[in-house]
Amino acid sequence: MTVAIAVQGLAGVAWLIFFAGIVLIITRASRGRNTQPGIVTALLGLLLALVLTSTSAGLVFIEPTERGVVISAVAPKGYREQALQPGLRWIIPFLESVKTYTISRQNYTMSKITGEGQVQGDDSITARTKDGQEVFIDASVIYSVDPEKVIQVHINWQDRIADELVRPLVRGIIRDAVAQYGIEEVVTGKRMEMTETMRNTLSNKLAENGLVLAEFILRNITFSPEYAASVEQKQIAEQQAQQAKFVVESKKQEAEQARQTAQGAADAVVIASKGAAEARLIQAKAEAEALALIAEAINANPELLQYLYINKLAPGIQVMLVPNDVPYLLPLPTLQPQDTGAVVVQPTPEPTPLPTTEPAPATP
Repeated sequence: MTVAIAVQGLAGVAWLIFFAGIVLIITRASRGRNTQPGIVTALLGLLLALVLTSTSAGLVFIEPTERGVVISAVAPKGYREQALQPGLRWIIPFLESVKTYTISRQNYTMSKITGEGQVQGDDSITARTKDGQEVFIDASVIYSVDPEKVIQVHINWQDRIADELVRPLVRGIIRDAVAQYGIEEVVTGKRMEMTETMRNTLSNKLAENGLVLAEFILRNITFSPEYAASVEQKQIAEQQAQQAKFVVESKKQEAEQARQTAQGAADAVVIASKGAAEARLIQAKAEAEALALIAEAINANPELLQYLYINKLAPGIQVMLVPNDVPYLLPLPTLQPQDTGAVVVQPTPEPTPLPTTEPAPATP
C-alpha cells in the first residue's frame, strides 16, 4: 500500500466522521437535546476530510517502470515540461493530474498464426519483391518509450502508440525493404542484409517518435502456393541433377579403377615377361658357360667323352652292334673285357660275298 492510497483511506474515514456528525446533529435536534457535540464532530470530520482529500489528490506515486506527465491548469503550456520521476511526488490538488507511461519493454507481434499476435486471425505482412513475387512475413517488434521523450509521446500519441504508430510503421518499412530485393535474395542470400535494413530504418523512425527499438525479429517468410510449388520442383530437379552427377562420378571412378587394374595387370605381365626373359638369358649364359667348360675339358682329355658315353650305357648291355660303315666312338682295341660285366663291343661282321659263277665259254 502506497502513501497516497493510505492518505485516501484516511480521507474516507474523515468523511465518515463528518457524516456521522451530521447524523448526530439531526438525532439530537429531533430529541430536543444539545446539538453541540454533533456540530463539533461534523466540523472536525469535514476539516480532516478536506485536508486528507486534498493531500491525497496532490500525492502521486510513480513506479520505477513509469514516468508521469503532469497535466496542469496553471502551467503556460497546459503541462509540466519535465516528466515526474519514480517515487512519491506532489502536484497541485484538483488543478493538476498525472498521466503515467510505462518505460518497460513492450512486444508487438504480427503473425499468420492465430493467437500469436495482438490481432486475432492472420495478421502477417503481405509484400511484393522486386521481381513481383508475393511473400508473407511474420515479424515481432520489441520497443519501449524513451524516458526522456515521454512528454513528446504523450502529446503525439498518448494511448495509441501500438495501434497507430508501431503497427503501421513496421508494416510499411517491411514492404519497402522487401521491394528492393528479388525473391531469390529474400529466400537465401540477402535475407540477413534485408533484415538489418529493416531494423535500422525502424529504429530511426521510432526514435523520431520518442520510442526506442530493443529488437526487431523477422520470424518467418512464406510464399504463394504457386511459387512454393515451383521452388519444390526446382529443388527436385536439382536433387536429380546432383544424383546424376553422383552416378557419373561413380562411373568415372569405376572406370578409373578398372583402368588402373588393367594397367596393373599389364605391368605385371610385362614385369613377368622381363623376369622370364632375364631368367632365360641367365640360363642360356649358364648353359653356354657350362658347354664352354665341357669343351675345354674334352679338349684337355679326349677320353672323357668316351667315359661319359660308357656311363650312359645301360648296365646290362653285353653286346652292342653298330653298322660297319659308322666310325667307332671308342678305340676298341684298347677295350679289355672285364669280369665285372664290362661291355664288349663287337662290330657287325660284313657279309661274306657269295661266289659268282661265270658262264662257260662257248666251244668253238
